[in-house]
Formats: sequence, C-alpha cells, structure tokens
Amino acid sequence: MSTFYITTAIDYANGSPHLGHAYEKVLADVIARSRRLCGTQVHFLTGLDEHGQKVQMSAQKLGIEPQQFVDGIAAEFQQMCKTLEITNDDYIRTTQPRHVKVVRELLQTLFDKGDIYRADYNGYYSTRQEQFVLEKEKVNGQWPEIYGEVTPITEPGYFFKLSQYQNWLISHIKANPDFIFPRFRQKQVLEFLKEPLNDLSISRPRERLSWGIALPFDENFVTYVWFDALTNYYSAVKDSGLWPADFHIIGKDILVPPHAIYWPIMLHAAGLPLPKALLVHGFWTMSGDKMSKSAGNTIKPLDIAQQYGVDAFRYFLIREMNVGQDSDFSLELFLARYNSELANDLGNLVSRLLNMGGRYAGGIVPAVAIEEAPEQALKSLWDIVVPELIPACEKFQFHLGLEKINTFIRGINRYAETRAPWKLAKSEDPEDRARLDTSLAFMAEGLRLAATALVHVMPSISAQILQLLGQPPVTQWAGELEWTPKRVKGGTLAEKAILFPRPQTEK
Repeated sequence: MSTFYITTAIDYANGSPHLGHAYEKVLADVIARSRRLCGTQVHFLTGLDEHGQKVQMSAQKLGIEPQQFVDGIAAEFQQMCKTLEITNDDYIRTTQPRHVKVVRELLQTLFDKGDIYRADYNGYYSTRQEQFVLEKEKVNGQWPEIYGEVTPITEPGYFFKLSQYQNWLISHIKANPDFIFPRFRQKQVLEFLKEPLNDLSISRPRERLSWGIALPFDENFVTYVWFDALTNYYSAVKDSGLWPADFHIIGKDILVPPHAIYWPIMLHAAGLPLPKALLVHGFWTMSGDKMSKSAGNTIKPLDIAQQYGVDAFRYFLIREMNVGQDSDFSLELFLARYNSELANDLGNLVSRLLNMGGRYAGGIVPAVAIEEAPEQALKSLWDIVVPELIPACEKFQFHLGLEKINTFIRGINRYAETRAPWKLAKSEDPEDRARLDTSLAFMAEGLRLAATALVHVMPSISAQILQLLGQPPVTQWAGELEWTPKRVKGGTLAEKAILFPRPQTEK
C-alpha cells in the first residue's frame, strides 16, 4: 500500500507557539485524519528547527547552553501538539544525529559535484532573518521591517550554485501546475524568478556562529540555517522509502525563496525527487493586520483551547479559514461560531435527543416505524450533503465541508421542530406513537452521521457523541456515511451531556 507523506514546516526554536503554529498543525492533522478515514496509510511529520544565530543569542542571554535552550522549546511545542490532539507519526529535531548525518551527506554530495564553491561575500546581513540581503531589496531607500537591523558585512564563505538551475526550475513549475497549491501562488514564484537568481551563501564562520551543523568539507564553517532546516523533510524518511513527500504544508511567508526556490533546486542538484506539491496557507490577522510580537496582537492558542475546549478551537480554525487565504481572528468571531454552530445547533440537538429519548423511549433508540414527508426530506438532505464531504477534503476545502455538515445539523433540528416529539408523546393515536419512535430514530441516525462526518476535525467530541448514542468509534468512513437507521436501533442513550458549555461572560 502506498503511503501519503505529509509534513508541516518545522517551527523555529526561538519562542513559544502562537496561533500560526497551532493552525498549521491542526490543518495538517485534519488532512492526515481525513486521508486515514478514507483508508490511506499516512505518515505525518512535524518538528523543530533548532540551529541558527537567534537561538545562540537567546541561549547566551539566559546564560545556558543552546542545547538546553532548544530542549525547553521542543518540550513546549510537543506539548502543544499533544494538547491539540495532533496525530503526527514523527517529530524531528534538527539537532538529532539522524538529521545532522543526512545534512552533511547532502552538502558533501553537492560539494563533490562542484555545485558548492568558496568565495568572499561583501554586502549586507539581516540578523533577524539570518540571511544576506541585497541593496535592491530596499523599499523607498529603507530596509523592510521584516529584516530588522541590517548591517554591512564582509566575510569568506561557501556558495551554492543556485543561479545555474534557474531555467530548469521555471520549466518545472510551468510543466507542473499542481506543484504549488493554491495555483495563484505559482504566479508569485514565477514573478520572483523573472529576476536573475544569485548564488546562495550556505555557510557561516564558526567564529560568528558556532551553533549549527559543521560543513563536512570545512569544519571552520557551519551551514546556513535554511540549508539545514529544509533537509528535515528528507532526513526524517531517507531510508524508509517514503520520499518524496506528497505535500509540504507551509505558510505563505516561507514560500519564496526557501520552499519554492532553494528546496527544489537543492534536491534536483543532488539527484533526488522533488516533493509532489506545496500547500501554502495564509496568515491569521487581527483587524486585518498580521499578528506579531512586535505589534502586540498575538494570540495564545492553548489558552483558548483550555478555556473553550480543544475541539471547539480546532473547529473554529478549520471552519473560519479558506486554505490559502488570510483570515481574521477575534474572540468575538470565535464566540459567534461557538455559540451558533456548536452550542446552539449541535450541542442543543444532542441534549434534546438524550432528554426526549430518556423520557419517551426509556433511553433506548427505537426502530423506524413509519416514513412520511418529513423523513424523506431529511434523508434527501443527507443525500445532497454526503457526496460533497470527501471531495471537499481532497481539495482542502474543509470550510465548505463543515458548512455542508452544519446545513445537515440544522436540518435535523428543523426535522425535530416539524415532528415535535413532545407533542406526539401526548397522543394516544398508534400512528403518532409510530411517528414518535421514528422521529427519535431519525434524530439519532442524523446525529450519528454528523458525528462521523466531523471526526477528522473534532475527534474527541465526535467520539463522545457516538458514545452517547451507544455507538462504537469510527476508524474509517467506508460504509459509515450511509443512511442506515438500523445501525442506531437499540442503542442505549446516555442520560444527559453538555458538549459546549456556555462561556462565562468576560468582566
């Protein structure tokens, strides 16, 4: 069986997790879970980028060794993954021997081939970005804010012949329109490639930067952090037969040049297959502005998950953002989704069914006894929704898939209002008793299907709903998304449950 190999960008070990880190992990996890539910074997990699000047400086400020510093950061990021129920199969750290070994092998291969040469560099250096920058990158005579402090620098080093592969890369991108998703990002890359590429400085002298992987052909230098970091996707699976990756999931800020220019050229020059595609997501903004520490508008994702529930947090991230576009975050937007779609629509539906099932059917899901227009309407609604769910996952249109599921959940609520089991329970007419049993059975089956359809996004809540209905957990979608009321017949309903407690009003 072929394996679907998916990666996130590895996080940089110079600060605590923020909303962007959390979103990328949740997005990758939702993709991984949806593929597993479709019967695909998945290998999901994430990890931590631990070398570089900023890490070295942060450790020095604290008076500790860089390794001790990154160990603490790694624990924090791994805890985030655990808290957010991320199902990664591997967690790579760039200080691990397995990674260091492959980076040095790759460098040696390119050096032996003549694609790495020694030369002096005269120009400018951005400490914040840990890269050399060019005069032409100024905007109105000023260095862009993203570069932070830029200083003149002259030093010897080693360069990778990036420029000689420029035409090859342009041809590859044009010949493979699905290499970059969404496709409009391809234009951004080709626009960048209209200007001649400079060869890439891939070394830093040890006297300036000791915290890095030593060049195998000159121990007086360590390799450039991007040359080290990008290799993680390959080093983690080098001997497993999993390469190439199906998708690298990255933010739009590291598309150009690292992932769309450096990485494919590095691989091609080394004679290695390229990843099949890059999935490029947008930024979370606050009132239209990008979140950043300097702007003071960052969100602590685990605080929100702890206060409102991990599944509700995961749901909001996937529901709110159209993959590839930017999306705004605010507590008001989060609570609007939480209250309307989760608490009111889904949560109340679960509570009503458990309440009525206990009162009118002894806590046991009855059999369908009659089918009339309301039942046919609800089944027809599911028949419209279900064909679009898996295609939405395959196209990364998860927000649209959730919208369809919400439409169905609201349909179940409308069905309950139409049938009004609380009124049918008062009738002595045998046909009304049949309608009462049927209404409870249809609500239970609808909830089973909704929970099954949501399991990749809200794994714990979905499992809880199924358990409340007396149903087993879902491991695959095959056969589980078909309307089959006899599946829930005889299931023991729980007495009560509050899935989405009303949040306390902020003082």
